[in-house]
Amino acid sequence: MGILTIISFFIALPFFFVFFILSVFVIKILSGKSINDPKYAPVKGTIFDQIFYFDHLYDYQTQVAKKLRTYRLLDLGRSELYTTDTRIVEHILKTNFEHYGKGKYTHEIFSDLFGEGIFAVDGDKWRQQRKLASYEFSAKVLRDFSCSVFKRNASKLVTAVSELSMSGQVIEFQDMLMKYTMESIIKVGFGVDLNCMSLSSNEDDEGSTFLKAFDDATQSLYFRYIDPLWKLKRVLNLGSEASLKRNIKVIDNFIYDVLRTKKKQLALNPDRNVKEDILSRFLAEKEKNPETMSDKYLRDIIFSFMIAGKDTTANTLCWFFYMLCKNPLIQEKVAQEVIDCTCSGSGENHANTNDILATITDETLQKMQYLHAALTETLRLYPVTPMNGRCAMEDDILPDGHIIKKGEEISYLAYAMGRMRYIWGEDAEIFRPERWLKNGVFQPESPFKFISFHAGPRICLGKEFAYRQMKIFTIALLHFFHFKLADESKDAIYKVTFTLHMKGGLHLRAIPRTTQTNSRQEQL
Repeated sequence: MGILTIISFFIALPFFFVFFILSVFVIKILSGKSINDPKYAPVKGTIFDQIFYFDHLYDYQTQVAKKLRTYRLLDLGRSELYTTDTRIVEHILKTNFEHYGKGKYTHEIFSDLFGEGIFAVDGDKWRQQRKLASYEFSAKVLRDFSCSVFKRNASKLVTAVSELSMSGQVIEFQDMLMKYTMESIIKVGFGVDLNCMSLSSNEDDEGSTFLKAFDDATQSLYFRYIDPLWKLKRVLNLGSEASLKRNIKVIDNFIYDVLRTKKKQLALNPDRNVKEDILSRFLAEKEKNPETMSDKYLRDIIFSFMIAGKDTTANTLCWFFYMLCKNPLIQEKVAQEVIDCTCSGSGENHANTNDILATITDETLQKMQYLHAALTETLRLYPVTPMNGRCAMEDDILPDGHIIKKGEEISYLAYAMGRMRYIWGEDAEIFRPERWLKNGVFQPESPFKFISFHAGPRICLGKEFAYRQMKIFTIALLHFFHFKLADESKDAIYKVTFTLHMKGGLHLRAIPRTTQTNSRQEQL
């Protein structure tokens, strides 16, 4: 594998060098007239800037955005806009929604992996998937079902942490969270248990292989945005494109196995009326429109829900526990709220995880205002999708007066927005859950300011489900453990991809809370 990578690098290098020289020349010729034109947003270099600063791209964007709320990078025959201006975000996501879409450029990049899933399409296909999913997310049966699934996986997570804690081992927390959130989304979204699928004899190995393929594929796909030769590499099956092709095969095999398992379940229970999971509703729609709802289309839908359900909660919880470790006083404040809300009237702590989880109701979760604020503060600084965007379907004038041409991309920088003082005040870069509370009660902000769950007609349908799972997992963990970084001198860094993964994982130590030690051992 290493030799092939080196060979592909040297094959591509001359092409890239020639392309780079020609591109810079052509960019200057084609874009020269608009570089200093005040009708357009100011220019901050070319698209190649994103290659030079790729390893810390979001921090680079943040530094630029502190000087220019909206700016352009020049590309061949066009430019790409980047903004932290909340007025522009509202304009493209709500006010002028119909004139902004995913666009051909993004769809071309996404299509190999995302296919025709909800995150990659506009128009009728988006409306169809949105309508069916919206109906399902609003159903009480799904809310109740998801709670039971989240509690079951939270209990398994605590057991896994307990075993590692008692043996004194360092915990790779990110991988562990990915595993249990994946189990949750497969059960809630598709009604399937991993151990009921026709996988290899070791489900954990199969799940790990899928997760690695999943994450590697999304990173390869993201690299297409800055790799001008990706189409050539795809044709020649070289480098990142060869890796992407292999990983998509792993992903497809896994997803089609989910689909086969679900179909078998429904065949064994044809008279069952209650549809607890999302996939059941899409399969019912397939019976009505078998030509439209092909298995390939269902595969694309399943993948989209997987990436939404797995990454939203796992990534946020990873950064959340990192911030709790960096801010131990805040960790103890959250833990105290958890213990207060899950104690009996006598003030005694419950005996084990299942007892604690049994006390959790919607009312219990609603009481935990500080936990909600701390999770939201994490999302403000570490949004699941650090940047997102739209394509102008026609010429338009943005709220700041600048022109955007038909076919140009405009991205809103969620990671940078969380660090803008003009949006959040002088302490914008400080982790402070209290900013969300007034007299102890959580106060939401405009979704065009707090953009972590998107906004407008495409706002995230699973927002409340994400919060519910994150809260249930946190309650179970903090009730029994205090967490510390394995290496307190090391700062976490992100991996540049569609979602904000922590590069190298999160290595923690879990220290039992003394009042819980005996009961936890009793449970195990």
